[in-house]
Amino acid sequence: MLNKSSKPAFVLSALAMSLALTACMQSSDDAKSSGETVTTTAAENALSSQVHLTKAIADNADASYPEHDINIWPKLPVPIAVDAELEARVANILSQMTLEQKVAQMMQPEIRDITVEDMRRYGFGSYLNGGGSFPFSNKQSTPQDWIQLAEDMYQASIDDSLDGSNIPTMWGTDAVHGHNNVIGATLFPHNIGLGAANNPELIKQIAAVTAKEVMVTGIDWVFAPTVAVVQDDRWGRTYEGYSEDPRIVREYSHAIVEGLQGAVDGDFLTDKHVISTVKHFLGDGGTIKGIDQGNNIASEQTLFDVHAQGYVGGLAAGAQTVMASFNSWHGVKNHGSKYLLTDVLKDRFGFDGLVVGDWNGHGQILGCSNESCPEAANAGLDVYMVPTSAWKPLLENTIAQVKSGEISQARIDDAVSRILRVKLRAGLFEKPSPANRPLSGKTELIGHAEHREVARQAVQQSLVLLKNNQNILPLATDINVLVAGDAADNIGKQSGGWTITWQGTDNQNSDFPGATSIYQGIKQTVEAGGGQVQLSVNGDFTAKPDVAIVVFGEEPYAEGNGDIDNLEYQRGDKRDLALLKALKAQGIPVVSVFISGRAMWVNPELNASNAFVAAWLPGSEGQGVSDVLFAKPTGEVNVPFTGKLSFSWPNTPLQSVVNVGLDGKTYSDEKPLFAYGYGLEYGQQQNLDTLSEDNLADSSELQSLALFERAVKAPWVLNIGDDSGRAAVVSSEQSQGVVSIKSMDKEVQEDARVVTYQGGKQGFVALISNFPRDLRAYSNGNASLTVQLKADEKLTQPLTLGVSCNRDCRGGVDISEQLNSALGKWQTVSVDLTCFAEQGVNFATVNTPFYLATEQAVTVSFSDLHLVPNSAESAAIVCND
Repeated sequence: MLNKSSKPAFVLSALAMSLALTACMQSSDDAKSSGETVTTTAAENALSSQVHLTKAIADNADASYPEHDINIWPKLPVPIAVDAELEARVANILSQMTLEQKVAQMMQPEIRDITVEDMRRYGFGSYLNGGGSFPFSNKQSTPQDWIQLAEDMYQASIDDSLDGSNIPTMWGTDAVHGHNNVIGATLFPHNIGLGAANNPELIKQIAAVTAKEVMVTGIDWVFAPTVAVVQDDRWGRTYEGYSEDPRIVREYSHAIVEGLQGAVDGDFLTDKHVISTVKHFLGDGGTIKGIDQGNNIASEQTLFDVHAQGYVGGLAAGAQTVMASFNSWHGVKNHGSKYLLTDVLKDRFGFDGLVVGDWNGHGQILGCSNESCPEAANAGLDVYMVPTSAWKPLLENTIAQVKSGEISQARIDDAVSRILRVKLRAGLFEKPSPANRPLSGKTELIGHAEHREVARQAVQQSLVLLKNNQNILPLATDINVLVAGDAADNIGKQSGGWTITWQGTDNQNSDFPGATSIYQGIKQTVEAGGGQVQLSVNGDFTAKPDVAIVVFGEEPYAEGNGDIDNLEYQRGDKRDLALLKALKAQGIPVVSVFISGRAMWVNPELNASNAFVAAWLPGSEGQGVSDVLFAKPTGEVNVPFTGKLSFSWPNTPLQSVVNVGLDGKTYSDEKPLFAYGYGLEYGQQQNLDTLSEDNLADSSELQSLALFERAVKAPWVLNIGDDSGRAAVVSSEQSQGVVSIKSMDKEVQEDARVVTYQGGKQGFVALISNFPRDLRAYSNGNASLTVQLKADEKLTQPLTLGVSCNRDCRGGVDISEQLNSALGKWQTVSVDLTCFAEQGVNFATVNTPFYLATEQAVTVSFSDLHLVPNSAESAAIVCND
């Protein structure tokens, strides 16, 4: 029996580099945040091109593309009639363009990766800023800085001295809950909270305010709304969905598009409006297990009935752009699906605007890379979103592919016609330059008091009262109130992801000038009513309070970083529950305000609270919470609870898929704890009984998790490399740096891999995921990492088997002694997961569940890699404290 190494005996520079690249490359929606410019290497391109291929067959899903029935898709009414004069202008401009100019219109690079001179030289049709990407790489960029960059890029685009083109470019940004990249902007509740408000007119107001604040900074185009109909709350983008009910999503989509763009029969795309994007086409909310960018295996009828309804609403309102989705449908990546992008969206739905890709999404198509993907254009993609330095080879390769006939000239002309049509409808050829538009530079509109008031109303209407025993709420104001919990005075946490930075992390209250934390709102309300307020994160107090308001919940996250494997809140860390219980044990009534991006299993927390409010992610106007919690000084209700659940609330941690039917009433599976549409109102006599705290996630039988079994399992991708770079394994025989790998037959065809390390520097083979994965069920389940291994030569230097997670945390054990005990023979190596946890691995955020690394010249083979529950005590390698 071996002991763990106290730490890996080496600094795993190659793997550290690899994981750092993975963090920088993590696919996002339209924006990512590494904070630094990332250079695209051949290794990066290989990973990006293949990173999601295995997802198509995840969990024994049907990976075969179903037979299509185009008749499922109705012909939608055309909201904007064909304008013969405009179409003639499109044709005239197109006729004067060179192939190079046309393809440049189809490129959308990111502000970190191009210069103003690049814009002058190439004349890109559009560009974007990613989440956590700012003008001049300065998080504290002022609105004037944003305007300056917009102006410089615009002037360069219409300067025809180098590229011969004077077509104006347009800037796209993720303004998904307000102009959320800009310091001081009004931040609205995330979509899940707005869905609970169920008020389309309010949504239209929010969109109009967002459009104004965006236009102040000279930006033309907003990547919103997200119209995913979320079917599995484990998905890290659940909070970007308005509801599990497609009817709400359809109605909201129409409202927000109209608010952003203006009404097609009224003020459409005037100086107070921006171009909107309905996203992500199609089915992103229905992937297996809620895995971000995963595989949707819904029937075609369900794809329309559930997942397409947001497009029915948004296109009817005249949405000018649609974003393709990262996910697959029955194993085929949507970015490469001609059926969905062309046959359904363009031909059947009659959409005549442009289809834009997601962050290097084209590179995920089988056979493509970030630098080359004719398949995307041929499928119907009009604009490649191509951040990093991949934009230049993609531009050059696309031109070459048109010349060779891989992409037809007609397809290019169609794409560019659509881009020009949108620009002409938006008046970009006639409008003044960004710095000279009517709203540009009116920085007083950023976070304007009237805008914040709209956001405050949205907070009020989004709150859902789940418990109010003995009608403890509303509270009087002339009392002594303790405000506790780490989210009480934390504007970043109450705002969630997509807030200044992509993940919404690394922010502090000073980054939100003009905003109000929930605590600050409570303090203002109570002190105005003659009461007293104490703030203590951990619940300490000097004078015993009359009531404690505890504000707690999920840490900010975005996209796949928020994927979890069950809905138990604060697994393995019960600090918030302990705080609630400690206060209650002292006879202090407890009001819980729960901050989250989804409905979660919080039965213990509900039991420890006298009242419980689902506050979702309210944004910058925290006083909207106190408006509802407290009565007027007269004792009358100040603002009523009106919010109703737009997502069913789980009865167990495992009940992640619990959706009402299309009638909005019936459930096909087990009933939830709180049904869709639930929400208490003031005066309602309804005490919640003590709930079961049996954690079925702990008591359920955990199954062995295959990571490699004949082939790599989703969502992992096999990589090899050293400190000079790394590459995804896309061939049966491949080399990268000092490492080579090839397939071999152990029991059946190609069920094992042979890894040859040349030595001289650290080499590694690793399984890597594009996003971190939640494996806490296994680390808490007495599990071991088990793999079949064989060494052909004696190991004289450490061979480290390890696990790595986000933020460059890792743990590893030297397995050379065990392999040397049976050279040339297959043997089972199993390691207690505790070995890795004790070295700092956080199993909630694992992006590399397996690596083998050494500096020695040696050949090692592996096969059958699993996480095996309830096996730690019998593992060959255990850990001594």
